[in-house]
Amino acid sequence: MDIERLKRIRCFLLDMDGTIYLAGRVFPETVPFLDMLTDRSIRYLFLTNNSSLSAGDYRKKLKKMSIPVSSDGVFTSGDATAVYLKKQGVSRVYLLGTGSLRRDFRRCGIAHTEKDPEAVVLGFDLTLTYAKLKKANDLICSGVPFYATHPDLVCPFHPHPLPDAGAMAKLLEASSGKTPTVIGKPYAPMADALIERYGLSRGEIAMVGDRLYTDIRFGTLNGFASILVLSGETTRAMADAGDIRPDYIFDDIGALGKAIAT
Repeated sequence: MDIERLKRIRCFLLDMDGTIYLAGRVFPETVPFLDMLTDRSIRYLFLTNNSSLSAGDYRKKLKKMSIPVSSDGVFTSGDATAVYLKKQGVSRVYLLGTGSLRRDFRRCGIAHTEKDPEAVVLGFDLTLTYAKLKKANDLICSGVPFYATHPDLVCPFHPHPLPDAGAMAKLLEASSGKTPTVIGKPYAPMADALIERYGLSRGEIAMVGDRLYTDIRFGTLNGFASILVLSGETTRAMADAGDIRPDYIFDDIGALGKAIAT
C-alpha cells in the first residue's frame, strides 16, 4: 500500500451515504476523521449524484447531523450539470427536476422553459409526471440535445429502492431512441467541473466511497486516487471479484484516517 501517495492528497472527495453515514446514522469515525483533515489543512468536499436536493439542502442536512461542512463544501451532479451547460453556452433548458434543482439552475443563469429550449435536462425528478415525459420526449425526438445529471438507476431508500434518474433516462431512451449525455459520477464532466470550480489538481485528489461502479470508477477514470470503504454497499468479496480496482481498500474512514496520520 502506497501510504506516501495518500499523504500527498490535498483534497478528499467524500461520498455520503455508506461512507460518512448509513441510513441517517453518522459513523462514530466520521467527525474525528474530518477534524483530523482540518487540523492538517487538508480540504474535503462532499460529493453526491443525487440532484433532487441542492448543495444548500445537503449542507443543512449535514449540519443537523453535526457533521462539519464549509459554505462551499458540497458539490452535486446538478451543480456539475449547470457548470457543463454554461460552458456549452446553454441558457434555456426544459428541465425535469425538483424545485431545488430549478432554483440552482436559475442562480447559474440557466432558465427553465417549454418554448424553444436549447437542451432537455433530466435530473432525479421527484415531481415527474406523464405530461413532463411527453414534452421531453417530443423535444428529444425533434432533435433537442438530451442530458442527464447522473446515471444511478436507483436511490437507496427503506424498505425498497426508488427509481432514480438513470431509470427515468432509460424510459426516454426507449421512447425517443436517443441516449443522453450523462454528467455525474463516474463521468469526466463532473470531474472537470470540480477541478474548475475549486481550482484542484488531479494528482492531489482522492475519491472516497462505498460503490465500485460510481465512486471508485470516478476516481480511476479521472486520474484521482480511488479509496474504497467497506462500510456501505461493497463487501470485500465483491471488491475482490469486481473488475473495477480501487487503489486502496479500508474497512471505514476511521481506518483511512489512521493510515494518513501514521
